[in-house]
Amino acid sequence: MKIIHTVSLALTLIMASSCNNKSNTTPSETVLEDNIETKTEQKMNILFVLTSHDKLGDTGKKTGFWIEEFANPYYSLLDKGATITLATPKGGAAPIDPSSDTPDASTEATERYKKDATAQDKIKNTKVLSTIDAKDFDAVFYPGGHGPLWDLANDKTSIALIEAFNAQQKPIAFVCHAPAALKSVKGTDGQPLVKGKKVTGFTNSEEAAVQLTEVVPFLVEDMLSENGGIYSKKQDWAAYAIQDGNLITGQNPASSELVADKLLDALK
Repeated sequence: MKIIHTVSLALTLIMASSCNNKSNTTPSETVLEDNIETKTEQKMNILFVLTSHDKLGDTGKKTGFWIEEFANPYYSLLDKGATITLATPKGGAAPIDPSSDTPDASTEATERYKKDATAQDKIKNTKVLSTIDAKDFDAVFYPGGHGPLWDLANDKTSIALIEAFNAQQKPIAFVCHAPAALKSVKGTDGQPLVKGKKVTGFTNSEEAAVQLTEVVPFLVEDMLSENGGIYSKKQDWAAYAIQDGNLITGQNPASSELVADKLLDALK
């Protein structure tokens, strides 16, 4: 009986030890996995390039960047753990297009921005674009607004930066008028970056609808087509975004969320 009691006691101790090991190991492994996932999310380091231009041609009116085109992607990426840096050609405050700050243009993202002191401070204190190195970021995103038609389309620093991101095979994303920044950008083959690639951007008919066809220096749709892009679009103001390799473009303000989604997917 003593032998049976001893064996039974030994088995009990072994089973208890095994259970303890499982209970000790499982939480540790779970914490490790959670840490890995959190670390992966925190690795997203994304550059936003906004316009510094605030004059709408010779109209005497103001322009700049479109709030929804900044705010929606900004929060979509921020909420996924991205670190976001804002830069403009001149640095300092990025001008907001007054037309994007109206009740008609209001969205959930723009309302969040208006209550977000941190985001507003970032907009007021953007970095100078010439101090930015593509190697420090995983992707770049350009919000639209009419401003980019005048400055980013011709800004040598911006052009070189996009070319650097592309050469490093990193995602490059643009929405609405922001594809204007691709006007003089070359691919690694020396040809226009958009040549032979599927692209979209603010349509000629949308520009006509806002009565600025004769005001803007060029039309985004025409420029993309003339540079060899395979341009496509949906009906005016419909949400539409397209990706070709690492290049992501969106048609209009309503397409901002789609562009952000594609950018997130490209970073996975």
